[in-house]
Amino acid sequence: MTYSLILLAHGSSDAEWRAPFERLHGALANRMQTSLRLAYMELSEPSLESTVAELAAEGIERAEILPLFFAAGRHLRKDVPSQVETLKATHSGIALTLLPPVGEHPAFVEALAAVIAEQAGETSKARR
Repeated sequence: MTYSLILLAHGSSDAEWRAPFERLHGALANRMQTSLRLAYMELSEPSLESTVAELAAEGIERAEILPLFFAAGRHLRKDVPSQVETLKATHSGIALTLLPPVGEHPAFVEALAAVIAEQAGETSKARR
């Protein structure tokens, strides 16, 4: 079964806001064998809709959507699930799964805690 992982960011009309997500995607895509796409929920291209349409056209059978959000607020509780349900109906040949936001992953929490501790000058304490 062919698979792709979609990194989903909120989106912004400001290209500078999108730049860190594009750099992250580029760095990861270069070192991963998994098909990896970057999409935006709104205000930016490629949109989630256009990304799923491209994957479906390429014959991808399964895709997971990993929100690059700290937490599941209204967008991840209502807006994105609604988008995903619409996409499932439109592209029935591709199984779509919405994952929990990256901010809820324990490794993300640890990495963020290390950055915060380093900024506070407490690197040795952060590693205990």
